Amino acid sequence: MTDYGHPMSELAALEHRRLKALVAAEAETLDALHAPDFLLVHPSGGVWTKSDYIGGILSGEIRYHRFEALTEIQVMADTTIAVLRYRSSICIQIGGNQPGELEAWHTDSYRREDASSPWRVVWSQATAID
Repeated sequence: MTDYGHPMSELAALEHRRLKALVAAEAETLDALHAPDFLLVHPSGGVWTKSDYIGGILSGEIRYHRFEALTEIQVMADTTIAVLRYRSSICIQIGGNQPGELEAWHTDSYRREDASSPWRVVWSQATAID
């Protein structure tokens, strides 16, 4: 792992902040932390754009009751690209269905334009654990 002036713990803290914002449906924080071209591959294998995902959370169509890291958030970072990996516990409700519990592995890719720009998540992949 390489750290070019951006503490690894700061990127992990940013991901914790993102998870809390997903549960709280904090519009400003979610918009700021997700790149315009964000894509999520969710545990069912489908792909959601930023509009699908954040729009669904803000409308209540997607509702996280819990989303927390169970393991340390591991970080590999360069000056403009970072990859984070961790295991989570999730309680999610989609489309008015009963909330569902799952554990998943996550790989999240962050990027920034330059060393003075903010980090934003671009790609996120969640794999359900049986």
